[in-house]
Amino acid sequence: MFSSRLRPWIRPELDDEPLHRVILATRPRQEMHGLGTERTHAVWEPVADLLRATGPDWDRRVHRISALAHALPPAVADAWAARRAGDRDALAVRAYTHVVRANAYVGLRAVSRAEDACLDAVAAYPNDPTPWIARLSLLRRCRIVAGGSELWKEIVTRDPLNRAAHHEMLRYLSPRTCGETPFAMRDFAQECAHDLPHGSPLAVLPLAARAEHYAHRLERAKRRRDAPDLSGHWYGPAVVREIEDAFDRWFHGGAPPHAQAVADLNVLAFALVMTQQTRRAEAVFRRLGRYMTPFPWDTGPDPAGTFAYWQRRARAR
Repeated sequence: MFSSRLRPWIRPELDDEPLHRVILATRPRQEMHGLGTERTHAVWEPVADLLRATGPDWDRRVHRISALAHALPPAVADAWAARRAGDRDALAVRAYTHVVRANAYVGLRAVSRAEDACLDAVAAYPNDPTPWIARLSLLRRCRIVAGGSELWKEIVTRDPLNRAAHHEMLRYLSPRTCGETPFAMRDFAQECAHDLPHGSPLAVLPLAARAEHYAHRLERAKRRRDAPDLSGHWYGPAVVREIEDAFDRWFHGGAPPHAQAVADLNVLAFALVMTQQTRRAEAVFRRLGRYMTPFPWDTGPDPAGTFAYWQRRARAR
């Protein structure tokens, strides 16, 4: 057991504190013996204020809307969009809210409703990559193989280096969802990371692809009830090069933190743990703090315990 004081924080908003406060403000409040805890404003008003302040910062807008989509009930997003007809923020949130609840088993009506909501958001704000990323997420969640390339072209036309979009495309290409083999996913990551501005978080993309491939190999072995031979997955010149690139071009790149930097730090920390680079892992954990993402730690038997162990080591240093 590890101390509750060091228990990792796992939340879709990551370290975005303004977003965290808004998500808390949208949660239902319990009646406290009739002492007047009813809201004095519509539940979506803090969301509207936050997105208005975010503006066309596509990186943070996509992150905030996707996190809000997990927190807001679809009925709230639908009511906001109905009350504020044509509001591009309301329509984008409504689209993502329906997308994150869609999968291959919910039925065609729900999938069609999510697709229509995305198209409404596209029409309301043509420059916004968010609803296009939501549509790509819908394909992945519903295991729809066709159409990903066309959506990808629309996304990169609007924001060529969008971090969330690249990771969504990576997951779409994964053999755990719509990809046939891991090679397309790995090639995509390598190509995207080839010629980047210094400090771009996409330098971590090849490590994310390696972690996704690792998860796929573990799942396949489990289905076959085989003992997986993964001895070489985290060793060799390729993984050394991927880690060096992530360190030199991003971790030490000096760029301002992007909206999902915590997620990339988790991927880098995991790769360093798997390759037994202790000192570097501790350095990453010192920057990371307590913010844990389920992936890629959920590939191991005790994700929170492993994260907390390394967190304690970094604090002790």
